[in-house]
Amino acid sequence: MIDYKEIDFRLKMLEKLPSLKSNNSIVKALENSGFTRRDFMKWAAAMTAFLALPASFTPMVARAAELADRLPVIWLHMAECTGCSESLLRTDAPTIDSLIFDYISLEYHETVMAAAGWQAEENLENAIIKHKNKYILMVEGGIPSGDTEYFLTIGPKGKSGFEIAKEASENALAIFAIGTCSSFGGIQAARPNPSNAKALSKVTNKTVINIPGCPPSEKNIVGNVLHYLLFGELPSLDVYNRPKWAYGLRIHDLCERRGHFDAGEFVHSFGDEGAKNGYCLYRVGCKGPYTFNNCSRERFNQHTSWPIQAGHGCIGCSEPDFWDTMGPFEEPMASRKFDTVFGLGADSISDKIGIGVLTLTGVAIAAHAIISSTQKDKE
Repeated sequence: MIDYKEIDFRLKMLEKLPSLKSNNSIVKALENSGFTRRDFMKWAAAMTAFLALPASFTPMVARAAELADRLPVIWLHMAECTGCSESLLRTDAPTIDSLIFDYISLEYHETVMAAAGWQAEENLENAIIKHKNKYILMVEGGIPSGDTEYFLTIGPKGKSGFEIAKEASENALAIFAIGTCSSFGGIQAARPNPSNAKALSKVTNKTVINIPGCPPSEKNIVGNVLHYLLFGELPSLDVYNRPKWAYGLRIHDLCERRGHFDAGEFVHSFGDEGAKNGYCLYRVGCKGPYTFNNCSRERFNQHTSWPIQAGHGCIGCSEPDFWDTMGPFEEPMASRKFDTVFGLGADSISDKIGIGVLTLTGVAIAAHAIISSTQKDKE
């Protein structure tokens, strides 16, 4: 049961806090970028639906966004390519999501800050002390550990990424792993994992909210901040600690090519007639049936397209160990005994109730794809 009074009380408490960016505000930033109040409220309505909240929440989501500059954020970079930051910050047409994130009180972010060396390290240490137990920690990248912890050594004091992430996690109010590398280790943790890269959740005993994707969409990042502002608690999570509002459905469930899948119409090789007609990409390796994300709704590049729309199958980048378990990326998983988190093969699930349902579903989907394709070929 949603307690509107409690949420209203939380927002009123936030309003009493001083803005951490006294020289500007989110409202002014939006106005300066050409967004009207109407644009903002339309965005708030869309975000409300995105968070699976009732439409009556739209004014509260708008208020939470306007108050986001009261919430200090520390963003750390570990072993990664900075793609998650780039997808949010680098755009020729800034969206409301990216502008709001620009004007959140970003106390530390190595990509966008001017400081370097001793000054940068001092800024991080001061931010942790100043906002102790009051800041949101966002971490991008896998974290080398054990005998190879020193593979990621940062700053003039020579601290390891593991040390920095652990210290920052201990003093954080809420922790978000941004991208698949931070959520599950990513490509850094792919076999043979020479740096012993680990997920952020392996560094701290605190709950870590995973926002996987390579990269995740800006709405999935900003949406979690808004959820925390509204409710003061972490969202409902799946078995991999992903927010269900963003990762509750498979790519396959919402795919624009799903009708072709059901009709047994498949692309058999890139560039064939099926590809020209927008047929299903399962037979050329699409991992949509095994992947949980909202890419088809959110899309990328100013929300214009996404990999399947562009003609290439999903590679499962928001799933644990996708680099090892989902490859080869252009072969269907039904054509081999794929190495999953449950072991070799698709039937090793008897003692994996819960997570194992995913594999059963995948097997059924694979069987359907093969049968329907065969029937279609006969016709």
